[in-house]
Formats: sequence, structure tokens, C-alpha cells
Amino acid sequence: MNIVFKLLGTGVSLGAGFVASKLVDTVWEKTTGNKPPKDGADLGNSLRSALTFALVSSAVAAVIQVVAGRTTQKAIARFNAHPTEV
Repeated sequence: MNIVFKLLGTGVSLGAGFVASKLVDTVWEKTTGNKPPKDGADLGNSLRSALTFALVSSAVAAVIQVVAGRTTQKAIARFNAHPTEV
């Protein structure tokens, strides 16, 4: 059953990452009025803008990874403490 939780945790992480990415893009566009500078090598965006977006995106991704990992581990621990009998 442990592999099921690992797969579920991976799916939750991927889904949460996708939602967080869209949220960061939307917030960036609404606060700056510009599209997010996804390509850091594009000289059409300032270095400051590209670095700020990279830092914000990375921070959000790290938080999502930690929360998803801890949530998965708590679910596994809860299941192992009280397994249901079939």
C-alpha cells in the first residue's frame, strides 16, 4: 500500500505545482501588467524582472514540494497507525 501513497503523493505534487505555477503567472501579470518573463535569456525583459520572477517561482515551488511531501508522509503514518481491515 506504501507505493499507492507514493504515487498519490507524486500526483498531488504535480497537480499542486501546476496550480501554483498558474497562480504565480496570474498574480505576476495582474501586479506588473506584463506577461511573466519565463525565458531568462530573452533580452526583451529586464534582468531585474527575470530574476525576480525566477526567485518567486522557485520559492513557491519549494513551499509546494515541502507541503506536499509532509502531507503525504502524515497520510502514510495515519494509515499505518490505523489500517482498515478488508
